[in-house]
Amino acid sequence: MSKMIDFLGESAAIVQLKHLALQVAQTEVTVLITGETGSGKEVLSRFIHAHSRRSHKSFIPVNCGAIPSGILESELFGHEKGAFTGAVQGRKGYFESADHGTIFLDEVGEMPLETQVKLLRVIEAGEFQRVGSSETIYSDTRIIAATNKNLQQAVAEKNFREDLYFRLHSVELHIPPLRERERDVLILAEHFIRQFERKHGISFDGFTNDAAEILLRYNWPGNVRELKNLLESLLILEKGKQITPDILDKHLVQRNKYKSLVHDPEKSEKNELNLIYNSLIKLHQEISEIKQLLGDRGGPHEEHHKMPLLLPPPLSEKSEKGGGKERAEEIQTLETLEKQAIADTLKTFNGNKRQTARALGLNERTLYRKIAKYKLGED
Repeated sequence: MSKMIDFLGESAAIVQLKHLALQVAQTEVTVLITGETGSGKEVLSRFIHAHSRRSHKSFIPVNCGAIPSGILESELFGHEKGAFTGAVQGRKGYFESADHGTIFLDEVGEMPLETQVKLLRVIEAGEFQRVGSSETIYSDTRIIAATNKNLQQAVAEKNFREDLYFRLHSVELHIPPLRERERDVLILAEHFIRQFERKHGISFDGFTNDAAEILLRYNWPGNVRELKNLLESLLILEKGKQITPDILDKHLVQRNKYKSLVHDPEKSEKNELNLIYNSLIKLHQEISEIKQLLGDRGGPHEEHHKMPLLLPPPLSEKSEKGGGKERAEEIQTLETLEKQAIADTLKTFNGNKRQTARALGLNERTLYRKIAKYKLGED
């Protein structure tokens, strides 16, 4: 009997996705799951299988992108003894082993065209032949496929068969990236932490509120897989102690695959200053437009929303190549502006760091670091 599993999440998108998945689980329709790498496509496929009439039979996951193209056909459909060099005995393929169960074809977009022809035949007639054999074998197997590729584009580029695409596309279930479902981050985090506490025998003291806020606002380029791996590292390397923003920032920076291997602090500082400058200009314009729409009836609250009006220009390429005292004075002026801008924006939003970071175009980790750098809030 298949273990009943859940696809965790309470965001509107995930609630709707689970509803659709439960609907198709009770049918025999072929399903195509799409979504970014690490978003949970295999978990959703297991969820569908676990709630289907085939749940008491095998669920076999196959990563088509991880199997060399030369042997993928043999892995899927089996082969006869002597069919190729090294085939010292015949063997069943995944489709035979999954008979009356479910096969999950992950990264189906990586499948070679010649193998796609055989897969199409299985979908249409439930039949195939082992490599090196002319005997037809029948398999009653539910097919769930997944991809992070744009298969329509692959079809246009002649890298994927159009007829196979339409057969796989009977029902498409799309998993949104984790960054678009903030509400699910802490739900998933709690689930993974409980798993790792049992697995490693470590008691976890949790996150501070500010650290939890960073988890919510982080972009999660690696999606749920990145969250899961990060939490396991935190639990083990920090020995279960409470996670603060500084600790979390250290681990996120180390894991950020988009971060340059050679860090240029001066260049990063310049970019951050320019980012804040541009964000302040935009924020001031938006506030001015709102005040104009309201008939400039700021009243006693007008002073509360006042933003700097005279801002020095951002660092230019010319000033970057300059140097000496003039450049030092320019950086100092911009740093003074940055400190004041952060202080003013914090005041505007009554100390709410999430809204402040969003208004300034910064991520919250950067904002926390700059608050500490300028010792804001200590007066």
